[in-house]
Amino acid sequence: MDKAFDVKMIADFIPTLAGYLPITLYILALSLIFGFILGVILSLPRIYKIPVLNQFARVYISFFRGTPIMVQLFIVFYGIPALSNVFGIDLSQMDPLYAAIATYALSSAATIAEVIRAGVNSVDAGQAEAAYSVGLNGRQTFLRIILPQALYQALPNFGNLVIGYLKDTSLAFSIGVMDMSGRGQTLITLSNHALEVYISLSIIYYITAVLLEYSFKWIEKRVKKENTRFTSIFDIEL
Repeated sequence: MDKAFDVKMIADFIPTLAGYLPITLYILALSLIFGFILGVILSLPRIYKIPVLNQFARVYISFFRGTPIMVQLFIVFYGIPALSNVFGIDLSQMDPLYAAIATYALSSAATIAEVIRAGVNSVDAGQAEAAYSVGLNGRQTFLRIILPQALYQALPNFGNLVIGYLKDTSLAFSIGVMDMSGRGQTLITLSNHALEVYISLSIIYYITAVLLEYSFKWIEKRVKKENTRFTSIFDIEL
């Protein structure tokens, strides 16, 4: 049974829990980097309607967007060692941290693929036609013309995605990751002050989310400013 609520303990818990924030951000950063790479790859069959690969990408995206992240964590954590045993590789002692990163990367890739696809579809088709007319091939057109504009259009959605997955990392403790939430569980066990721990966690997550939100707004303004400046230069040259 929890002890009587003590507001002073929140001030004690916050520094302790904040010490594990780098681990949480490490999981978030690595998973989103890998998720972005995989998301771009998944988006291509969806954009260009590539047979078979398009169907695979649709099933992949549907699965990861339609199942809870905690279920995905357990599938990856227990599934990777089971699959590796088939090939004679023992991963039973795999660090839960890597399983968490893999799970969030696989999961975020599904959302990122859809964000990129929506961004690409928002780019005027005349942009590609103009690129082809000056001699660019399909790959060059996508990487140099279409993708940068698509990412610019999708930037607000990326900000929401990052904040969403920051909150989802709080479930990594369920497979044994010692991040902020994991440390919070040990503090609850040691102190029997669950409410104070959860309030402390909510304060840290909230401040981090707000800082990320303002960072993305600043980036969006900078990108918009640079985009406007280069457009103006282009118009003057014309």
